[in-house]
Amino acid sequence: MKLIILSIAILGAFLAPTLASVNINERNQGNVGGHTHQSVSIDNQRQVVNVDDNNGWQSWNTVWDYKSGYLATRFLSTKSCIIAKMNPEIMPDVTTLPQAIKEKQKASTKEPDHKITYMISSKKIADLTPYGKSIEALCRGIPTFPAYEVKGQSFFYYSGSCFEANILCLLGIHYCGEKYDY
Repeated sequence: MKLIILSIAILGAFLAPTLASVNINERNQGNVGGHTHQSVSIDNQRQVVNVDDNNGWQSWNTVWDYKSGYLATRFLSTKSCIIAKMNPEIMPDVTTLPQAIKEKQKASTKEPDHKITYMISSKKIADLTPYGKSIEALCRGIPTFPAYEVKGQSFFYYSGSCFEANILCLLGIHYCGEKYDY
């Protein structure tokens, strides 16, 4: 019996870091003289990352659901939600994200390592179920729109408005759409 309890304790010690949630906070200045506060919660077991950016009326929340392969961002200023497919070539892996954030916090440059641009569609999403429970909870009850990654020269000539969600200087996500004033 003691051997079983000891085995469970040792197994628990090894599994705890992989099942644990990680919370990271960062305060930074440089948002046109303003202050912003980001907090990142990482749930390794559910493979979900939640980022809250508190910056007054320009505040937003984003959820990265690695199981469903989608990300969603909810904007306070427009009371809307945007859902897009995650790009695995650019998105940091959920298991290496805490270390990547710590390294970026120590780095001299605060420019994002990667940037991605999404074009927002004007067609509303009616059913949030396919995107996972975390995204469904984030976007429930507000207008939700799909967004699609754009690359290359086709986007170079775009003259509409864009909003940048800079995730702890690791990833710059640009959401662009003609109907939206961010």
